[in-house]
Amino acid sequence: MSCWIEALTLTIPSVAIILSMIGLWFTSVIPGLDCWSRSFFKRYFVVFLFCVLTGILETVFQLYNIPWPVFIILLGLETLLLALPQPMVTIYLLHCCSEDMRSSRLFRAVLGLLAVYVFLLISVLFIDGFIYFAPGNLYSRGPLYPLLLTPMLSILLLNFVSTLRRRTHLSRKVFLSFVIAQVPTIAASIVQMFIDFFPFLAISYILSALAMYSFILSDQIEQDLHNQREIARQQQEIAHERASIMVLQMRPHFIYNTLMSIYSLCNIDPQKARQVTMDFTNYLRRNFNAVASDSIIPFTTELEHTRAYLAVEQAQYDDMLVVEYDTPFTRFRLPPLTLQPIVENAVKHGMDPYAGPLHIFIQTRHTDDGTRIIVEDNGIGFDPSDESTPHTTLKNIHQRLEMMCHGAMTIMPRPGGGTVVTITIP
Repeated sequence: MSCWIEALTLTIPSVAIILSMIGLWFTSVIPGLDCWSRSFFKRYFVVFLFCVLTGILETVFQLYNIPWPVFIILLGLETLLLALPQPMVTIYLLHCCSEDMRSSRLFRAVLGLLAVYVFLLISVLFIDGFIYFAPGNLYSRGPLYPLLLTPMLSILLLNFVSTLRRRTHLSRKVFLSFVIAQVPTIAASIVQMFIDFFPFLAISYILSALAMYSFILSDQIEQDLHNQREIARQQQEIAHERASIMVLQMRPHFIYNTLMSIYSLCNIDPQKARQVTMDFTNYLRRNFNAVASDSIIPFTTELEHTRAYLAVEQAQYDDMLVVEYDTPFTRFRLPPLTLQPIVENAVKHGMDPYAGPLHIFIQTRHTDDGTRIIVEDNGIGFDPSDESTPHTTLKNIHQRLEMMCHGAMTIMPRPGGGTVVTITIP
C-alpha cells in the first residue's frame, strides 16, 4: 500500500504540471475569448502551476533535511497558493452573474476568511499546536491543524452555497462547472482535516482545473454560437432591407413611361392597354410580395415576376426588345428578387436604340452540381470590375444567394458583345 501511495504522490504533481501548462496554452490560443476571461484563466493556471512547483520543492527539500524555518515557509507558501484559486472562483462567479465585486458582501466575506487563513498560517511559525517536527525531520500535524483548514473550508462552502443561490443567473453548463469545481475540493478538504493524505486534495484541484477548462469551452462555444446567430440575423435583416430598397427604388422613369404608355394605348389599342395594365399590376404585386418573403421561393414565382416585368417593357419598346425563354427545369427554389433584377439590369444597361433590338435569353439547366440559370443578352455590355459604375443590385443578389441557399453568381462578357450572368444553386 505504501508503494502505491508513494507512486500516486509522485504521479499527481506531474499530471498537475502538465494540466496547468495545457491550461495556459489553451487559454492563450483559443479564439473568441474575451480579454477579461483570458486574463482570469491565465492567472488561475499560473497560481495552480506555482502551487504544484512549490509542493515539489517542499518534498525535495524535506529529503535533504533543510532547516525547519525554511521548510515551514515553503509549506506555508504552498498552502497559501493552494487557497488562492477559491477566492478566484468567487470572482469568476460574480463576473458570470454580472455583480459588482467591490460592493459584493460575498466577496468581502471571502476576503475576511482569507485574511484569517493568512493569520493562522503566520501563527504556524510560533505555535507548535498546528505543525511540529517528529524525529527524522518529518513534520506531523498537531491538534490545532483542523483549525488551520477551517477558513479555507468556510470559503469553499460559502462559494458552493452562493453558486446554488445564483443558479438562475447561470447557464446550465456553467452552473454544473461551478459545482464540479467545488464539490470534490470540499470533500477532499474535509478528509484532509482528519486524515493526512495530501493526494486527495491535489486530485480535487485537478478536477477543479478540469472544470475551469469546461468554463472556457462553454464560454467559447456559447459565444461562437451566439455570434453566428447574431451575424446570420443581421445578414438576413440587411438582405431584407436591401430587397425592400430595391423595390422602393424602382426606376421612376420606368413607372412614368409605363403609365404614359397605358394612357396612350387607351385610345389607340384599349385591349393592349388593359393587358399592359394587368402586367404592370402583376409586376407591382409580385415586387411587394417578394419584399414580404423571408425565405427562398419557387423559381416559377420568380419567373412569372420576370415575365410581368418584361411584358411591360416590351409594350414600351415594341420590337426593340426580344425575349426568349428556354426553361425546361423549374422545380427548384431561389431567393426572391433574383432573376427579375438581373433581367431589369440587362434592359437598363443593354438597350441602345441605335444598335438594333436587344435580345435577352433566359435559360435553366439541371446539372450534377445543381441548377443553373443563365441570363444572356447582346446589349452594350459592361465590365463588372469597373468601379466607376455602381453595381449595388448585383452585389445584393450575390450576397443573398450565398446566405440563403449557398448559391453563386458569375458575370462574364458575351462573345460578340453583351453580357452573360450565370447563377448556380446547389
